Amino acid sequence: MLKFTEKLFGWCYKLLMKLDFNETIAAYLSLVVNIAILCFIAYSVYVVFRFILVTIMAIVAKKTKTRFDDLLVSNQTAKYISHLIPLVFIYKSVPIILKHFIYWEGIFGRLVAVYIILLVLWIIRSILNALRDHLKNIQEYSDKPIDSYVQVIMIVLWILGVVVIVAKIFDINTDTLVKTLGAVSAVLILIFRDTILGFVASVQVSVNDMVRIGDWITMDKFGADGDVIEINLATVKVRNFDNTTTTIPTYSLISDSFRNWRGMINSDGRRIKRHVLIKTSSIRFIQEEDLEGFKKIQLLKTYIEKKQSDINKHNQMHAIDKSIPINGRNLTNFGLFRKYLTKYLENYPGLNKDMTLLCRHLQPTAHGIPLEIYAFSTDKRFVNHEYIMSDIFDHIIASVSYFNLEIFEIPSNKNAVSEA
Repeated sequence: MLKFTEKLFGWCYKLLMKLDFNETIAAYLSLVVNIAILCFIAYSVYVVFRFILVTIMAIVAKKTKTRFDDLLVSNQTAKYISHLIPLVFIYKSVPIILKHFIYWEGIFGRLVAVYIILLVLWIIRSILNALRDHLKNIQEYSDKPIDSYVQVIMIVLWILGVVVIVAKIFDINTDTLVKTLGAVSAVLILIFRDTILGFVASVQVSVNDMVRIGDWITMDKFGADGDVIEINLATVKVRNFDNTTTTIPTYSLISDSFRNWRGMINSDGRRIKRHVLIKTSSIRFIQEEDLEGFKKIQLLKTYIEKKQSDINKHNQMHAIDKSIPINGRNLTNFGLFRKYLTKYLENYPGLNKDMTLLCRHLQPTAHGIPLEIYAFSTDKRFVNHEYIMSDIFDHIIASVSYFNLEIFEIPSNKNAVSEA
């Protein structure tokens, strides 16, 4: 190869010297001719190899089942490689063409070398991008932060590339340059602080499986409430449910608290946890004569009969004076209402009966006693879940009056005037 190159670019100078041209004039004329030859050959090599590589890769991509080669084509890997081949030829030819121009040989040789290094980095980048896109289409890796790993690899390669380029341009020994960079590593750490923190966070997020692409997360600090659409080295992008996009620093996922709803989505139900406030003054004991009216409620009939029998036996056994309702055991309208709602929930078709299902009252407040429903809907989709919850509470609110209970609400100005 070297002998062929010497013959290709050396004949003109020798010919001009034989024709008794001045040495300087012969050098400049041969330089012009050699540059023209070099440009023609380099362009021809580029066109030929570009056609061959692009065509072959396109044919292979169509023939094979894997999508990786298709992604190499879409990322123009073959095109970048076809640029590299003539550049290598130019790099080898520069010392021969500029043999009589030592100063310019050093400059152009270094510039071509820098271009080759940059092109190699660009080729590696296109391959890594194709690999990233390929892995994202595989179910096993679709929720992994592949972008972060690609960015980390490229950052390391760019740092190495810059080191080599600086060493090449200023003719510095690479080992000496690396040692110098080590001495200023503290400054570099400050410069790349966010990148380093992002890398550490990406690794921890991936290893601990904290967040995946497609997860629904809520992070109040950044106003994020939606699905994760991208995880890279510096940021995590969340598409909110109002179709806006929130960008969160990756490091915030390990330094701040956030809520990941993946567990709920992967579970067998979505939680319903809501309450109504019952007026404390409306709660009372149920008189014997009132029980017949409550027995007409089908879900309570069997329960009331059994409970009434147990209470009567207990009160008779202990000779309880029932002239005052507070004595002995008694049923309350609030207790019957809770039992009714429990039976109602057990018969409601939209709830998962294998998960926690209860109706309870919480700590009394100044606004009444919170009566809370705690259950899980089988349908976890947002719209359907809200419909199920609304349907249940529609029934609860409409049922309150049948138990002589009242729901607390702050009187409006209109009600206050009418009462006055």
